[in-house]
Amino acid sequence: MAEVDLNCDLGEGVGGLGSDADVMRVITSANVCCGHHAGSALESFQTLKLADAHGVVIGAHPGHADRANFGRLELDLPPEQVFAECVAQVGALVGLAAAANATIRYLKPHGGLYHQAHRDEAYADAVIAAAVQFKLIVVGMTHSQLQKRSLGRCDFVAEGFADRGYRDDGSLIPRDQPGALIADPLAAVAQARRLLDEHGIRTLCVHGDNPQALAFVRALRHALEKQFTIRAFA
Repeated sequence: MAEVDLNCDLGEGVGGLGSDADVMRVITSANVCCGHHAGSALESFQTLKLADAHGVVIGAHPGHADRANFGRLELDLPPEQVFAECVAQVGALVGLAAAANATIRYLKPHGGLYHQAHRDEAYADAVIAAAVQFKLIVVGMTHSQLQKRSLGRCDFVAEGFADRGYRDDGSLIPRDQPGALIADPLAAVAQARRLLDEHGIRTLCVHGDNPQALAFVRALRHALEKQFTIRAFA
């Protein structure tokens, strides 16, 4: 039976630790905020302990230090700065993980950085170099610069989004445009199945700041475990 991982962005201080705990019981991988685009060191630490307690695989989720925009704006930064900020953020999370007796296994960039690293090889190289520094897997979209530039440098896992709309070219619809967000859990399940069947996706994401995150991941797990083994990729 084919395998699929369910991941969610957590530790961002959106729904609180109680909300994160409910989601953590359903997912298999947690993208833990590094405290720059949102959240705090304490929230990251608590989320790391929560993930470890539930046997959930942990990934670092660094983003642009732009809290006013939740790290979702694309910033024009030199690649060396992108690398340095990723190393600083991931390094801090690795330290917190050690204190929590947990382990960071992968890196998934957040928001604006995620999209820039998918289109621009300089941003992709900076993110990948940070992942290599810590011997981490990189998670990102298929047919992206992140996937291409990871070849021969680090392992890459292809990701799809259950709660976001897609353009015909495979990119995500910008959040300020119609169709960007999927509101119905059943529609999310249908999209997840299409991504798994047609695009070789290994992990599916639901955003932690989605008010329906828990309903989405529950619906996904219930529907997909009938034909897939739900298991972390790392």
